[in-house]
Amino acid sequence: MATETIKMDPICLVENYRNDLRVNPKALNILETISQPVVVVAITGLCRTGKSYLMNRLAGQNCGFQLGYTVKAETKGIWMWCVPHRSKINHTLILLDTEGLGDVEKGDSRNDSWIFALAVLLSSVFIYNSIGTINYQVMEQLHYVVELANLIRTKSCPSTEEIKDSAEFVTFFPDFIWTLRDFKLKLELDGQSITEDDYLENALKLVQGEDSGTKSSNDTKECIRTFFPKRKCFVFKQPTKDDDLLLNLEKASENQLEMIFQEQSKNFCSYIFKTAKPKTLKGGIIVKGNGLAVLVESYVNAINSGNVPCLENAVASLAQQENPMAVQKAVDHYSEQMAQQVQFPTESLQDLLEVHAACEREAIAIFLKHSFKDDDRKFQIQLSAFIEGKKDDFLRQNEEASLKYCQDELRKISKTLEESISKGVFSVPGGHKLYLAEKNKVEQDYALVPKKGVKSMEVLQSFLQSQESTEQAILQADKSLTKEEKRIAALQAQNQASERKMELERNRNKMQEQEIETQIKTLNENIIQLKNKLEEEMEIKLGEWYTILEHVQKHQEKLRTEGFKDKFEAMNEIINQVKEKISSTESNWTKIISGILTTFGTMLIGGLPGNYKLIGIGTALLGMIVPNAICYLRKKNVLRNKSD
Repeated sequence: MATETIKMDPICLVENYRNDLRVNPKALNILETISQPVVVVAITGLCRTGKSYLMNRLAGQNCGFQLGYTVKAETKGIWMWCVPHRSKINHTLILLDTEGLGDVEKGDSRNDSWIFALAVLLSSVFIYNSIGTINYQVMEQLHYVVELANLIRTKSCPSTEEIKDSAEFVTFFPDFIWTLRDFKLKLELDGQSITEDDYLENALKLVQGEDSGTKSSNDTKECIRTFFPKRKCFVFKQPTKDDDLLLNLEKASENQLEMIFQEQSKNFCSYIFKTAKPKTLKGGIIVKGNGLAVLVESYVNAINSGNVPCLENAVASLAQQENPMAVQKAVDHYSEQMAQQVQFPTESLQDLLEVHAACEREAIAIFLKHSFKDDDRKFQIQLSAFIEGKKDDFLRQNEEASLKYCQDELRKISKTLEESISKGVFSVPGGHKLYLAEKNKVEQDYALVPKKGVKSMEVLQSFLQSQESTEQAILQADKSLTKEEKRIAALQAQNQASERKMELERNRNKMQEQEIETQIKTLNENIIQLKNKLEEEMEIKLGEWYTILEHVQKHQEKLRTEGFKDKFEAMNEIINQVKEKISSTESNWTKIISGILTTFGTMLIGGLPGNYKLIGIGTALLGMIVPNAICYLRKKNVLRNKSD
C-alpha cells in the first residue's frame, strides 16, 4: 500500500473488553495491506492528560482520536491511526493511542501493565505523557516501567547462564519521550538555564534514602535509564487560557491557541518526523505493516494464554510469514528477468545458462535481503528448488523452439531433394553422385541458417539418418558404379554416419558439462551470498552486544557518581557477561559460519532436481570453492552415469 493511498479514521487495534485483550480483525486487515516499513509512535499516561490531542497533532488533524475532557475516560484498549509519513518516502506513520493508566473503573491494575508493555513492544517511539512536573508522585505513577522486566522475555527458553533479558532490552526498545503538559516551571537549575532534556536527566538521577518512597522512585528512574538509552523531553504550556475552549480543543483553530503552545507542538512534531526510525527488532529486522500485524497477534495471544510475550517467538512467527514472500519475490524476479532477456531459441545452451546464472544471482540477493531467521535454510533450499524447476522449464522451451525452428527450416531446404527423390531423378546411371551433391547442398544451406539453437545438430542427424536407406537404394541401383565402388561408397556412408553419431554425442556431453558447471556456479553463488549475509548478521549481533556493553558501562558510571556503590559493583557481573558474549562470538565467528555453510551446502546438493542430481557429497561441499571442484563433480557425475 502506497502511503498516499492511506485514508482511514482511527480504529481500535487491541480492544480491552472487561480486562480481556482482543485483537480487532479489521485493524489487522488494514495493517496486512501495508507493505512499507512503519514508524510506530505510541503514547501512554494517566487518564485525561491530553494524550489523544497530541497524537491528533502528529496526524495533522484536530479531530481523530477521541478526546476526553470529562470525568469518564474515552480511549479503551489501543487505538490505531495510519497516516502518510510527512518526511519519509515509502514509509507509513502509525499512531497508537492507549487507554489512560490508573482508571478506577477497570479494577484490575494488571491490565494497565499489559497495555503499557504492548505499547513499548509495538512502538519505535514511546511517549509517556503526564501533567505538571516530574516528582516522587509521578515516578510512583510510572511504576509500570519497573514491571517490564517481568512482562517481556527476549528468548523462548532462557538459560540460567544467559544474561538477564532486561539487559538486552536496549537493542529493540523504542526511543523514550516524556511529554509534560501544562508545565509552569522555569527551566533553570542552580540559577542556570537548562534544556528540557537536562531537566529530564536531572529528574532521573537517583537519590540517597532508605524509605520505601525513595526506593520505589529510584527503581522507576533506574529502569527508565536502563531500558531506554535514547531519551527526550518536551514541555508544553497550557494550550489556551479559555476554559470553555480548553474543553473543546478539537474545535479550536490554530490561531486560538497560545503562541508558545503552537511553537512547542511544532517542535515536538518536527522532532518525531525527522528522528523517529522504522520499527526495528533485534538483528536489524525492519518491520512493515503486515509484520506489525503478526507482532500484535503474537503478543496478545501470549498474554491471553497466561504467558509472557516473547520477542524470539514473535520474530519466528514474523519469519514464517515474511520468508515465503521473500521466496516468491525472488522467484518472480527470476521468471520476469528470464522472460525479458531470453529469446527462443538461443544460439547455444551456454547463452541461456549465462542469463540463468545472472538472474539467479539477483534472485538469491533479493531473497536474502527480504528474509530473516531462516536458521535451518529451509526457505533458501526451497528457492533453489523453485529456480531449478523454472530453469528446466526454460531449457525445455528452448529445446522445443529450437527443434521446431530447425525442422521447419530443414524441411524448406530439403524440399527440392525430397521432390527429386519422389520423381526418380536419381534413378539413373550416375544418380548416386547427383544425390550426394544435392544432399551436401542441403547440409551446406542448413549450416548457413542463423540461430538454430541447441537442437541444430540433433535435427540434422535425424534427417540424415532418415536418408540412409534412400541413399543405399540409389547407390545399389546406380549401374555406372562397379561392385567394388559400391562397397567403398557404402563403407564411407557408414563411417560418416558413425562420425556424425560420435559428434552428436560429444555435443551432448559438452552441453551436459555446461549444465554441471552452471550447477557448481549456482551452488557457489548460494554459498558466497549466504556467507556474506551471515557475516552481516554476525556484525549486527556483535554491534548489539557492544551497544549493550557501552550502555551498561555508562549506567554503571552514573551509579558511581551518584554514590551507589552496591549497585555499581553489581553491574560488574553483567558487564563481564556481556564481554564474554562478545569474546565468544568473535572467537567462534569463522567456526559458526563454516558449520552453517557446510550443513546448508549438503542440503542444497541433496535437494537438487534434474538429471544431474548429486547425492552424498556431504561435508565435501566446501571443496567446491577450490579449483579442482569441477573435476570432482564431473567425476561424480560420470560414475553415476556409468552405474545407470
